[in-house]
Amino acid sequence: MALFIKRWTKKKKQYFLNDFNQKKHGLSKLLLYICIVINRNLLIMKKSIKIALAIYCCLPLCAFAQKAEKSVSVQVSNGWDKVKENEPIVLKIKELKAGFTVKSAVVWDGKVEIPSQLDDLNGDRKADELAFVTNVPAKSDKTFRIILSSEKSTKTYPAKVYADMLVSDKKGKHVPISSVSVPGGILYNQLHHHGPAFESELVAYRIYFDKKQTVDLYGKFHKGFELKESGFYPSDEQLAKGFGDDVLRVGNSCGLGTLKGWDGKAATHIDPVSNRTESILAYGPVRTVVDVIANDWQYQGAELNITTRYILYAGHRDAEVKIMFEEPLKKEVFSTGVQDIIGSKSFSDHKGLIACWGTDWPVNDTVKYAKETVGLATCIPQKQVKAEVKDQDNYLYTIGAEGQKSINYNITFTSMKETFGYKSQEAWFAYVQEWKKELEHPCKIVIK
Repeated sequence: MALFIKRWTKKKKQYFLNDFNQKKHGLSKLLLYICIVINRNLLIMKKSIKIALAIYCCLPLCAFAQKAEKSVSVQVSNGWDKVKENEPIVLKIKELKAGFTVKSAVVWDGKVEIPSQLDDLNGDRKADELAFVTNVPAKSDKTFRIILSSEKSTKTYPAKVYADMLVSDKKGKHVPISSVSVPGGILYNQLHHHGPAFESELVAYRIYFDKKQTVDLYGKFHKGFELKESGFYPSDEQLAKGFGDDVLRVGNSCGLGTLKGWDGKAATHIDPVSNRTESILAYGPVRTVVDVIANDWQYQGAELNITTRYILYAGHRDAEVKIMFEEPLKKEVFSTGVQDIIGSKSFSDHKGLIACWGTDWPVNDTVKYAKETVGLATCIPQKQVKAEVKDQDNYLYTIGAEGQKSINYNITFTSMKETFGYKSQEAWFAYVQEWKKELEHPCKIVIK
């Protein structure tokens, strides 16, 4: 329309102006004036729309997005008759029903903000769980206020756990990686400390990247963090300063609570597999999460895809072990327990708790290194226990979960070098029995 008016007015403008000067066709001049005004306004409007569209298109999406927040109240109840210290509180993000993608969270214990973390556990770059730890007095409740936000936060908390996985390059440098996958499943010699390692202030663990997938241990004299400096292999200077060290020579055993197969007489490794992946999913500050995935494990006539997840919380010496299968189990039987250290003494309640206390060299070098005394324990829910068994290297339970897709249990250890730990088998065996009772009395969590 604007183009039509523009062409029409250009052709007729002079005629109407002359006509107007001759005081003729006054109505025609009025119409001309109106057309000129309309034409001018349309041109201005068209230009303004183009400018506005250009500005709109150049603006980032975040300029139009509004921050979304939701406040959630969570009640944590300890029905046990003893205080729960550093009790893990884990909330599924889906159950909090935020209504938006949660990118940050703040947890308030009364008027005190406490450390927490959001973890993506399935690799979709979205938070799946919110985790924190707290102390809950015996027979009492605590209420937490949680603020969920759609905006990322740069806030940090003091780290109470640590994890790393390092690949060694040709120059001997150690390059941090978060995940690695290998056909055939063996990368033991290419990784510094042979796989992912993780620690709390009390203890440190590592997981071998091979068919054994063994849980190995690092004991400490004093509470604190050492892995970043010592790399699981402290130097002579670090040892002189009081650093801890490897405290267990695992050999072909299950070490501490490593899941194994069972052939009817002895524990077997997770082999053969088509592929093995080891990943660090969470680095802290409240917990570390490490996954070991074995694909196409040929076992007892089945082909299993299995993920073993290790979770270590701030303030804990024990770790959670979650075994997850892609498909429901049939009648497969597995095994786990603790290593039979040479000359060790064992304890069992015959209902899923197995422990030992023993002394041996932690490495093959018996000249430079002294013997280490350690206490080990694995606690399995009784419903998953098939039988209590023994082979050459281990004290074991056979376990299974027909029709289920997961098996969960817990592991813990102490080293006698600890200035804060246990100094005798009697003290250790007494502790692990109390530990089992604590595991059987988790806090109840209610989202309000």
